[in-house]
Amino acid sequence: MASVLGMLEERETAARVRVEGLREEVARLTGVLEAAEIELDRRVIAREELVEALAASAAETTAVTETEAERETVPAPVPGSIVPPWREGLPLTVLAPDYQRILDVLDERQPAGQGPMRAKEITVELGLGTTSAKVEGVRSKARRLAERGWLVQETSGMFSAGRRPVAVPDAAPSA
Repeated sequence: MASVLGMLEERETAARVRVEGLREEVARLTGVLEAAEIELDRRVIAREELVEALAASAAETTAVTETEAERETVPAPVPGSIVPPWREGLPLTVLAPDYQRILDVLDERQPAGQGPMRAKEITVELGLGTTSAKVEGVRSKARRLAERGWLVQETSGMFSAGRRPVAVPDAAPSA
């Protein structure tokens, strides 16, 4: 009987050592997790600050008079740049060329009395063909424009020209 009791004590000691090792590992991983969360928070804040600064810069750019605008050279947006929320007086030139072209296609349809367009139709109008990759790229850009108030997305998934102000997420309440 003593050998069975000894084996159980050995197993208990091994389990106790394993539990302690796991507790130490959890404590270490908790520290690593906290450091990663702090880094994530810093990156989120940095991105939000950049978006806010870009929006403020865009607002200042629109406030410049035409004569000052002619003297200043503002760098053109680059593909992949951020789409700012639409607001009254914000020019199309704050958008990257791909976004401007989508808006141009939809704006041209409106005076002609034609209705909204599907992403595939917009893609064809842009001369990009009908491959699913091109259509999905245009659909993604059109959705982004709709989310930011630059155009209207119908419930059917079609897009039409139209501007509307949108709430800016994480914006401080105005006093």
